[in-house]
Amino acid sequence: MTNTFSPAHDYFPIEATPRTAVPRVRYPSPPAGLRLLRWQLKVLSAVAPGLAFRGAWKVFCTPRRLPQKDWEAPALADARRRTVAAGTGPVAVYEWGPAAAPAVVLVHGWEHRASFWRDWVQPLLAAGYRVVALDGPAHGASAGKMVTLMSFGGAVQAVLDTLGEVRAIVAHSFGAASVAGLPVRLPGGRPLPRLVLLSAPVGPREVAGRFADFLHLPMTFVEQFAQYVQQATGRPAESFGVAVAGPTAGTERVLVVHDEDDEIIPFAEGRQIAAAWPGAVLHATKGLGHNRILRDAAVVQAGVAFIG
Repeated sequence: MTNTFSPAHDYFPIEATPRTAVPRVRYPSPPAGLRLLRWQLKVLSAVAPGLAFRGAWKVFCTPRRLPQKDWEAPALADARRRTVAAGTGPVAVYEWGPAAAPAVVLVHGWEHRASFWRDWVQPLLAAGYRVVALDGPAHGASAGKMVTLMSFGGAVQAVLDTLGEVRAIVAHSFGAASVAGLPVRLPGGRPLPRLVLLSAPVGPREVAGRFADFLHLPMTFVEQFAQYVQQATGRPAESFGVAVAGPTAGTERVLVVHDEDDEIIPFAEGRQIAAAWPGAVLHATKGLGHNRILRDAAVVQAGVAFIG
């Protein structure tokens, strides 16, 4: 099956719904590529359900390599660059600030890149930190075509293993799910002092449900998804939930930042994470949505202050 349209976990438009409702993806006029993909999967689901699932899984795990925006190259112009070996291939890493300073690691979301953290770099440098950002597998300058929560989190782990002192991880959306859902850990079992989660999804089943709705897949896809994850990893899909796996890493303090108008991941999921994670602090914003939260000055200030 030709992959003519790749919906992004962090990007597809969703019509506004009440906070407690599962958002439903709607296009006033769906693009031709999306209509074709939905039709292909509908036909396959009727005649070859296994093949339909494999096709949907491929779409689910394949981010689009979106064109660079004009501001991205300048955002990385003064960074030191290196690569780190990971299971998916070389991972591009960008660093700013003194090599001996404690590091704050920035982990982007689906179809984003290290450059999307541009508004965080200077405030963190001013606070005395070394800033480390990466392009996740199949994103930016890193290798790969497909990526899963495990392989994305594994790449973050590989980068962490090359660093000295790490003060904090700041992660957005899919990046937050990978960091907390694996979870990644500091070398030697040291506790992570601070973790900032921006627009994090509560668990894989919720993400799979939204994806199924987006492609008009039968909801049996969610059960197939859960079974496939368990077969591939030896872990139940639910065990990768941010609020389930995250607290096992022993992070000292956690800040959950979520917008009440998030059009991708409902605010209710941020509340669930904060409620389930002992000692977590919920910082609610209004009117920023899923992605503008990354570049809001007040959010950046709150995050840097929390890191301390």
